[in-house]
Amino acid sequence: MISDAELDALRLSGEKVRVVRDGLESNDVTGIVVAWDGEQVLIRRQNRRVVKLDRSYRYQLFSEPRQSPADE
Repeated sequence: MISDAELDALRLSGEKVRVVRDGLESNDVTGIVVAWDGEQVLIRRQNRRVVKLDRSYRYQLFSEPRQSPADE
């Protein structure tokens, strides 16, 4: 699970993140971190819609190569 400090750093930097939910790249969510609580994270997508995602997913910078959950 991603820590509060990591989420805060991503929110303050405004960098685009990729949320890897499963092995399929088409199911990834990209956007910027807006807010979070103990269980969920709000991501603002490029089309300005907000998506609520679980904190247990893998969060990584969009500029970095994609790492699938199977790589863990």
